[in-house]
Amino acid sequence: MSTPTTHDTPLLDSVEDTIDRFREHGYLVDHRLATTVFLQTRLEKPVLLEGPAGVGKTQLAQSLAAVTGRRLIRLQCYEGQDESKALYEWDYGKQLLYTQILREKIGQIVSDASDLTEAVDQISAHDSIFFSERFLAARPLLEAITSEEPVVLLIDEVDRADEALEAVLLELLSEYQISIPEIGTIRAEQLPLVVLTSNNTRDLSAALKRRCLHLFLDYPSPERELDILRSKQTGLTDALAARLVEIVRGLRELDLRKAPSISETIDWARTLAVLGVDELEAGLLSDTLSVVVKYERDLRRAGEALPRLVDPNHDVPDAATPQTQTAPTPARPHAEREIEGDVDGRAARLAKDQPGRHDSDYYGAPGGLGAARKVSPGQGSRSFAGRGARKRPV
Repeated sequence: MSTPTTHDTPLLDSVEDTIDRFREHGYLVDHRLATTVFLQTRLEKPVLLEGPAGVGKTQLAQSLAAVTGRRLIRLQCYEGQDESKALYEWDYGKQLLYTQILREKIGQIVSDASDLTEAVDQISAHDSIFFSERFLAARPLLEAITSEEPVVLLIDEVDRADEALEAVLLELLSEYQISIPEIGTIRAEQLPLVVLTSNNTRDLSAALKRRCLHLFLDYPSPERELDILRSKQTGLTDALAARLVEIVRGLRELDLRKAPSISETIDWARTLAVLGVDELEAGLLSDTLSVVVKYERDLRRAGEALPRLVDPNHDVPDAATPQTQTAPTPARPHAEREIEGDVDGRAARLAKDQPGRHDSDYYGAPGGLGAARKVSPGQGSRSFAGRGARKRPV
């Protein structure tokens, strides 16, 4: 195969030109993303976009094809996918058909063979006829390499593919070539612009990341998401669109299995515009919530949060608990609260040290339990007389 070639004229003139041209095709890129795309066209390296689902990674590749006027070739990755579905496979049906058609010609080739071994040797000399590009069924990766016109190759959700397929991609991403044992190495006629996307369901290998320009895409800022809504001409007024963006961002902060994507926000805006709403109410949003929330558990959680998101001052009472007004609880002594566990033990002990806690008879006052009593001499002698007669144990 010939040496890979590129366009004589640059695809994109500058970062600012990248922003303007993508905007013309309905895709709003920030300066960081535009810089990455511009460098991709100049450095001739693949770009790996990682981030949550629905932030515009796949749409970027589609817009890149539109901006550059290239055909888009897409490889959708999935678990259990083998290289024959991504690279190539032999068209065995076509090989068998040609064998039957050329049966007479094959008979002529082996007609002068003296034995079976010689006949097999004569047929094997023509193996290259049946294992040539004529019988090769190209899959997306090989199709992008052998295309006579430059293309954009999208390898979508590469994190869903097995590690074996990820290893196969290394040669393509680094050398823009594919090795086929029966044929040899096939190099790209025109260098494709390669975009890989990942939803971070698993970690990609360092070898794959090293071959790519890397960028993490997250949900856009409120201002940029509002600009995206405006550019899609959803039919919703700017005020309602801005309020809808705030509500969607609130839903994304919930513990949802699948957060609303940008495309789903656009669909929700168009849905509300079709219904002719002039005010975002919790009831109407709840009726159309399935446009942006796709799982039953998420629907329940989002539905419970909608009133608060629509009106931050809204108080949702608990239906299981009656809202009754009770009298304030009177203050109680520290010792009583200590029994119920309302305060720590130190506070209770400090309360016991307060002066005047006991009455006047407690500390030996006359008439009290601690009052002083006189002891007669005889009583004292009787108490200690027996001690001296006792013998200490030996």
